[in-house]
Amino acid sequence: MQNNGWIDSFEQFAQNWITKSQVPGVCMGLAKDGQIFYSNGFGFRDVERQLGVTIDTVFGIGSITKSFTCVAVMQLQEAGKLSVHDPVVKYLPEFRLKNLDVGQITIHHFMTNTSGIPPLPTFLASVMRSLDANEVEDLPLMQNQTDGTVPIDTYEDLMSVISTLDLELLGPPGTEFSYSNDCFALLGAIIERVSGKSYEAYVKEHIIDPIGMEHTSFFLEELNGYENITKLYIMRDRGDHKEVLSSPNWWDSPASRAAGFIKSTVRDMLKYTDMFCKGGLTGQGNRILTPESVQQMMTPYFPTDMAPGQFYGYGLVITTDYYGKTLVEHSGGIKGVTAQMCFFPETGLAGVALSNLELSPVVAVMVGALNSLENRPPESSHLVSKIDFLTEEAMDQYVGDYQSSEFGTLPVRLENGQLVLSFLGENYVMRPFAEDIFVVRAFGTDFSARFIRDGNNKIVRMAFAGRQFTIQDKKTSGGNEK
Repeated sequence: MQNNGWIDSFEQFAQNWITKSQVPGVCMGLAKDGQIFYSNGFGFRDVERQLGVTIDTVFGIGSITKSFTCVAVMQLQEAGKLSVHDPVVKYLPEFRLKNLDVGQITIHHFMTNTSGIPPLPTFLASVMRSLDANEVEDLPLMQNQTDGTVPIDTYEDLMSVISTLDLELLGPPGTEFSYSNDCFALLGAIIERVSGKSYEAYVKEHIIDPIGMEHTSFFLEELNGYENITKLYIMRDRGDHKEVLSSPNWWDSPASRAAGFIKSTVRDMLKYTDMFCKGGLTGQGNRILTPESVQQMMTPYFPTDMAPGQFYGYGLVITTDYYGKTLVEHSGGIKGVTAQMCFFPETGLAGVALSNLELSPVVAVMVGALNSLENRPPESSHLVSKIDFLTEEAMDQYVGDYQSSEFGTLPVRLENGQLVLSFLGENYVMRPFAEDIFVVRAFGTDFSARFIRDGNNKIVRMAFAGRQFTIQDKKTSGGNEK
């Protein structure tokens, strides 16, 4: 399809990242109009047995599952069984928030992460049964959680727990973006009630099978003895070094499968991205969605706060100006999983990268491939700062501890004339980007941090990694209370 001079520089760049980050295995594939023109497996699906990674190795895809959930909702809308503008309570009458009216929250708000519901402390309870199988190994991954958690096994359990939480909405529905696994989990409940089938059976029957995704499932046992499945790996901090360990236990969450629990391969996922590029048609000519539904999924409804110029559609992230083109993507991460898919609807170019370690730099690898393909240095960024410099006095207003019940506390400090954010045990320099917006480079990728002010111009929250964190106490650079 194109000359292959880009491959060497890309593979060297990718291998450097993979080695530096100690990732056991990564598979990366690129396709144009559904035809795969590049694929490579870096490293191993099983380090101990030295089994390599291929385009048909099964990995987790994490939150890319959210796009499948939205495809299912759009299919049900096409069938006249629901409208995305229906209130959630029409299908889930048990969905309640303590002392708050939820009547205005629609399916559209759930699909775009704009319900106004802040991050919730439900994750540990939802994967509790998996942890029971492997507590010693997995619990260090679950910081900021408390003992005495009761497992969440069903959608009804999840709604019951949510109804007891003391919450304040971030704003009226449709006015604030905050990534919500819980809202996507409950879309699974809506699909189940409207279709009369389990969520997993519906997705298999109406999306996975008609697209011809042969090695894709929520359940590994459904793959009928297929052996090309990765082992999972976790990173442990040993103080003076980081160690990667095998951790065979796949997490599951029956009440949250709609938010992140599909397993798939690069080959299968490139069939899936091709369906979007072809306006809802598969390579075999099966219609999954109408072109109108695909367009609705790729509409940039609301800024994501994950990177400047990025918007959320329905289970898809849209960058409206990525070197002059529209880029549609989604990433995923959970224990033993980092995943990235992207496609350019105008040109039919698509890419998928999957790995077997959480928080691995697969987004950097993907961006490196896209850059190399277009003769840019692999580490290039499409972001151009509007502000290059802030005084220490100007930066001091952002200093403080920002908190969410999902991720705990994120401290922001002023150190050596730079603003520094601590996230998941690492410190990151915050580069000024635009008014109240900074860019943080983590895992080889640019993320944005946006500070949110109230009506009195006082900073009250920080949006980072798609979530909103509330300021707990304002600290000065000297650490004294203000």
